[in-house]
Amino acid sequence: MATGADAAVPRSIDLLTVGEIARRSGFAESAIRYYERLGLLAATRTSGGQRRFERSMLRRLAFIRAARNIGLSLDEVAATLRSLPAGRTPTRTDWARLSAGWRDRLDGQIAALVALRDGLDSCIGCGCLSLDRCAISNPGDSARADGPGAAYLPPGLRRADPGR
Repeated sequence: MATGADAAVPRSIDLLTVGEIARRSGFAESAIRYYERLGLLAATRTSGGQRRFERSMLRRLAFIRAARNIGLSLDEVAATLRSLPAGRTPTRTDWARLSAGWRDRLDGQIAALVALRDGLDSCIGCGCLSLDRCAISNPGDSARADGPGAAYLPPGLRRADPGR
């Protein structure tokens, strides 16, 4: 613990270990290292080769979590993060600019989820047992043209690449 004059001088850049940034962000240490390998995070190295992350990387991790929660791929996250200014910690305005484009995506996902929710009671357990009246009937396997996966899910809930 710093004493005397050192205690009154705040550090301008707090450097965090992998363990510290993992605890503070809620991500696993392995995820932190993986995101660094992908270029989503930047770290410096000590003379002994240990990673040190600027405290500002916590905001990047919060951004990554939010982006992943709405369905952005890591490639999309990386492209978005590359648009941040170099040489300075991003500001609230920078983060607001990046997330502004998410509104339309979220609105589409919300609409798709509402449609899915509202359609559940007419499909699951309806007991109609009639392909003539069923709203999701697939005569002649016409759904195969829509590709793999649940073709009748609302478009906002489908994954572009089910393998990812």
